[in-house]
Amino acid sequence: MTQQPVESSPRPVLQPAASLREQVEEALSSQVISGLLAPGTVLTAPTLAAEFGVSATPVREALLTLQRRGFLEPLRNKGFRVTAISLDELQQLARVRQLLECPPMRDIAGRVPAPLLAELRELAAEIVASGEQGRMQDYLAADTRFHLALIELVGNDHLTRIVRELRQQTRLGGLAALVESGGMAASAAEHAQLLDLLVAGDGEGAEALMHRHIGHVPGIWSGNAEDDEA
Repeated sequence: MTQQPVESSPRPVLQPAASLREQVEEALSSQVISGLLAPGTVLTAPTLAAEFGVSATPVREALLTLQRRGFLEPLRNKGFRVTAISLDELQQLARVRQLLECPPMRDIAGRVPAPLLAELRELAAEIVASGEQGRMQDYLAADTRFHLALIELVGNDHLTRIVRELRQQTRLGGLAALVESGGMAASAAEHAQLLDLLVAGDGEGAEALMHRHIGHVPGIWSGNAEDDEA
């Protein structure tokens, strides 16, 4: 499968705030995660460098990083191909995340500092807005900041690191289609609902909502049906 331009998500203009490698990696990873770059798509450093308006070096570095994350596989003398991920693997990733991220909601319920709460409210609003508008890179960045900020309240650096690594392996190939169908709003709104439960001190409710929220990983966020227990 040859590389095709993604009309619904144009390549962003890179800014000098972060390294070019990091910016290219973030841009490409968001398109792989959301399904805008489908499994089987072939990517080449020279073509991407021309699209981003940068040299091939940071693009190659970004592609190698995405290969290490399991998003790409090398093709001899041809570049890299976007890999596929099975439903079983998605379910396993979601289950591990549920085991790690849901119980802490009981611990942090009722003790989210006011300044952080204000920041999380803004992130929750950005998640809804970017999701509805199909700005996948912004959506995924805000979503990651939101969830890691909550986990950091636990005060366990090892837990935060593991959750971050699991999120970097997660694929949500149905996101782009969900945006097009207008079905993104309900799951995006769960972030604000989670904050309401935490502020109210409802740890049990927050844990249950987080469990359901992560259940969207192998479910609607990957284009699959969910049952009532997801």
